[in-house]
Amino acid sequence: MDGTAIMQGVATVFIAQAYNIDIGLGGYLMVILTATMASIGTAGVPGVGLITLALVLSQVGLPVEGIALIIGVDRLLDMSRTVVNVVGDATIASIVRPFGRRF
Repeated sequence: MDGTAIMQGVATVFIAQAYNIDIGLGGYLMVILTATMASIGTAGVPGVGLITLALVLSQVGLPVEGIALIIGVDRLLDMSRTVVNVVGDATIASIVRPFGRRF
């Protein structure tokens, strides 16, 4: 989920700059909120980040057609997001596990 939220934020900023649209501070805050909420509900299947990216783009008022700019490299990005998600989950599991033995 961490990698998906990061990708959606970066992709939204990239698409906004590619279309030369200023989304402003309120737009950035909306991207943070929407990307975080969308990543929590994202299923663990390849390519679903693009579908939730459409939600984030429409929330900020950017054209959903901008997804075509990143769809070619999404498979590489998807593998990178998976690494970030696995490392994040493993880190939390290794921190929480010692405390579970005490109780």
